[in-house]
Amino acid sequence: MVNSSGEPPSLPGSAADVDCDLGWSVSTLQRHFSDLVAPAVADLPHGTRGYQLLHTVLRKELPTQIGLADYLGIDRTVITYVIDALVEAGLVERVQDPADRRARKIVPTDRGTAHHAALEHDVRIAEESVLRVLAADERVVFRSLLGRVARGSRDDLT
Repeated sequence: MVNSSGEPPSLPGSAADVDCDLGWSVSTLQRHFSDLVAPAVADLPHGTRGYQLLHTVLRKELPTQIGLADYLGIDRTVITYVIDALVEAGLVERVQDPADRRARKIVPTDRGTAHHAALEHDVRIAEESVLRVLAADERVVFRSLLGRVARGSRDDLT
Protein backbone atom coordinates (compact mmCIF):
# COMPACT_ATOMS: atom_id res chain seq x y z
CA MET A 1 0.00 0.00 0.00
CA VAL A 2 1.33 3.45 -0.88
CA ASN A 3 0.06 6.97 -0.31
CA SER A 4 -0.54 9.62 -2.99
CA SER A 5 3.16 10.50 -3.10
CA GLY A 6 4.11 6.89 -3.84
CA GLU A 7 5.54 6.32 -0.36
CA PRO A 8 4.41 3.66 2.10
CA PRO A 9 2.06 5.11 4.71
CA SER A 10 3.68 6.33 7.88
CA LEU A 11 2.72 4.28 10.88
CA PRO A 12 2.84 5.26 14.52
CA GLY A 13 5.46 3.51 16.58
CA SER A 14 9.08 2.64 16.25
CA ALA A 15 10.93 0.91 13.44
CA ALA A 16 10.82 -2.23 15.61
CA ASP A 17 7.00 -2.08 15.56
CA VAL A 18 6.87 -1.87 11.77
CA ASP A 19 9.68 -4.37 11.14
CA CYS A 20 8.34 -7.04 13.51
CA ASP A 21 8.00 -10.68 12.46
CA LEU A 22 4.28 -11.50 12.08
CA GLY A 23 4.64 -15.11 13.28
CA TRP A 24 6.46 -14.06 16.43
CA SER A 25 3.94 -11.28 17.06
CA VAL A 26 0.89 -13.51 16.64
CA SER A 27 2.26 -16.34 18.79
CA THR A 28 3.45 -13.94 21.52
CA LEU A 29 0.06 -12.21 21.56
CA GLN A 30 -1.74 -15.58 21.71
CA ARG A 31 0.39 -16.78 24.64
CA HIS A 32 -0.11 -13.54 26.57
CA PHE A 33 -3.84 -13.54 25.88
CA SER A 34 -4.16 -17.19 26.94
CA ASP A 35 -2.16 -16.62 30.12
CA LEU A 36 -4.46 -13.76 31.15
CA VAL A 37 -7.79 -15.26 30.06
CA ALA A 38 -7.26 -18.83 31.34
CA PRO A 39 -7.68 -17.90 35.03
CA ALA A 40 -10.85 -15.92 34.24
CA VAL A 41 -12.52 -18.97 32.66
CA ALA A 42 -10.90 -21.70 34.76
CA ASP A 43 -14.22 -22.81 36.29
CA LEU A 44 -15.77 -23.35 32.87
CA PRO A 45 -15.56 -26.84 31.35
CA HIS A 46 -12.64 -26.88 28.89
CA GLY A 47 -11.58 -23.38 29.99
CA THR A 48 -10.84 -21.00 27.13
CA ARG A 49 -12.17 -23.40 24.51
CA GLY A 50 -15.41 -23.79 26.46
CA TYR A 51 -15.69 -20.01 26.75
CA GLN A 52 -15.16 -19.55 23.01
CA LEU A 53 -17.85 -22.09 22.26
CA LEU A 54 -20.32 -20.56 24.73
CA HIS A 55 -19.54 -17.07 23.40
CA THR A 56 -20.04 -18.20 19.81
CA VAL A 57 -23.33 -19.94 20.60
CA LEU A 58 -24.56 -16.69 22.16
CA ARG A 59 -23.27 -14.31 19.49
CA LYS A 60 -23.40 -16.19 16.18
CA GLU A 61 -26.15 -18.00 14.36
CA LEU A 62 -24.35 -21.21 13.42
CA PRO A 63 -26.85 -23.91 12.56
CA THR A 64 -24.93 -27.08 13.40
CA GLN A 65 -22.26 -28.60 15.58
CA ILE A 66 -20.11 -28.95 12.45
CA GLY A 67 -20.62 -25.24 11.74
CA LEU A 68 -19.42 -24.43 15.26
CA ALA A 69 -16.38 -26.69 14.84
CA ASP A 70 -15.46 -25.12 11.53
CA TYR A 71 -15.96 -21.56 12.79
CA LEU A 72 -13.91 -22.13 15.94
CA GLY A 73 -11.24 -24.26 14.26
CA ILE A 74 -11.90 -27.16 16.62
CA ASP A 75 -11.66 -30.71 15.32
CA ARG A 76 -15.14 -32.11 14.69
CA THR A 77 -14.50 -35.09 16.97
CA VAL A 78 -13.19 -32.88 19.80
CA ILE A 79 -16.04 -30.37 19.74
CA THR A 80 -18.46 -33.12 20.77
CA TYR A 81 -16.64 -33.46 24.10
CA VAL A 82 -16.64 -29.71 24.68
CA ILE A 83 -20.36 -29.49 23.95
CA ASP A 84 -21.08 -32.55 26.11
CA ALA A 85 -19.26 -30.92 29.04
CA LEU A 86 -21.16 -27.65 28.60
CA VAL A 87 -24.46 -29.58 28.39
CA GLU A 88 -23.57 -31.49 31.57
CA ALA A 89 -22.82 -28.17 33.30
CA GLY A 90 -26.24 -26.86 32.24
CA LEU A 91 -24.78 -24.05 30.11
CA VAL A 92 -25.99 -25.16 26.67
CA GLU A 93 -28.40 -27.70 25.30
CA ARG A 94 -28.98 -29.52 22.06
CA VAL A 95 -32.40 -28.79 20.57
CA GLN A 96 -34.03 -30.00 17.42
CA ASP A 97 -33.56 -27.53 14.57
CA PRO A 98 -37.05 -26.50 13.42
CA ALA A 99 -35.72 -26.13 9.87
CA ASP A 100 -34.23 -29.66 9.80
CA ARG A 101 -35.57 -32.24 12.23
CA ARG A 102 -32.48 -34.42 11.68
CA ALA A 103 -30.19 -31.66 12.99
CA ARG A 104 -29.58 -30.44 16.52
CA LYS A 105 -28.75 -26.83 17.30
CA ILE A 106 -26.58 -25.88 20.24
CA VAL A 107 -28.32 -23.14 22.20
CA PRO A 108 -27.45 -21.43 25.48
CA THR A 109 -29.52 -22.05 28.57
CA ASP A 110 -30.53 -19.19 30.85
CA ARG A 111 -27.78 -20.35 33.20
CA GLY A 112 -25.28 -20.33 30.33
CA THR A 113 -26.29 -16.82 29.33
CA ALA A 114 -25.90 -15.54 32.90
CA HIS A 115 -22.59 -17.35 33.41
CA HIS A 116 -21.25 -15.97 30.14
CA ALA A 117 -22.18 -12.43 31.17
CA ALA A 118 -20.16 -12.80 34.37
CA LEU A 119 -17.19 -14.32 32.55
CA GLU A 120 -17.32 -11.79 29.72
CA HIS A 121 -16.49 -8.98 32.14
CA ASP A 122 -13.36 -10.78 33.35
CA VAL A 123 -12.35 -11.71 29.81
CA ARG A 124 -12.76 -8.09 28.72
CA ILE A 125 -10.46 -6.98 31.55
CA ALA A 126 -7.85 -9.51 30.36
CA GLU A 127 -8.22 -8.30 26.77
CA GLU A 128 -7.78 -4.69 27.81
CA SER A 129 -4.65 -5.68 29.72
CA VAL A 130 -3.23 -7.30 26.59
CA LEU A 131 -4.03 -4.17 24.56
CA ARG A 132 -2.87 -1.70 27.23
CA VAL A 133 0.04 -0.51 25.05
CA LEU A 134 -2.47 0.96 22.59
CA ALA A 135 -4.50 4.14 22.98
CA ALA A 136 -8.29 3.66 23.12
CA ASP A 137 -8.80 4.65 19.49
CA GLU A 138 -5.95 2.36 18.42
CA ARG A 139 -7.62 -0.54 20.25
CA VAL A 140 -10.76 -0.06 18.19
CA VAL A 141 -8.76 -0.01 14.95
CA PHE A 142 -6.64 -3.00 16.03
CA ARG A 143 -9.70 -5.11 16.91
CA SER A 144 -11.33 -4.22 13.59
CA LEU A 145 -8.24 -5.02 11.53
CA LEU A 146 -7.48 -8.20 13.47
CA GLY A 147 -11.06 -9.39 12.96
CA ARG A 148 -10.83 -8.71 9.25
CA VAL A 149 -7.54 -10.60 8.94
CA ALA A 150 -8.89 -13.52 11.01
CA ARG A 151 -12.06 -13.78 8.89
CA GLY A 152 -9.98 -13.62 5.71
CA SER A 153 -7.69 -16.34 7.02
CA ARG A 154 -10.65 -18.52 8.00
CA ASP A 155 -12.18 -18.03 4.57
CA ASP A 156 -8.90 -19.05 2.92
CA LEU A 157 -8.99 -22.35 4.84
CA THR A 158 -12.49 -23.26 3.67
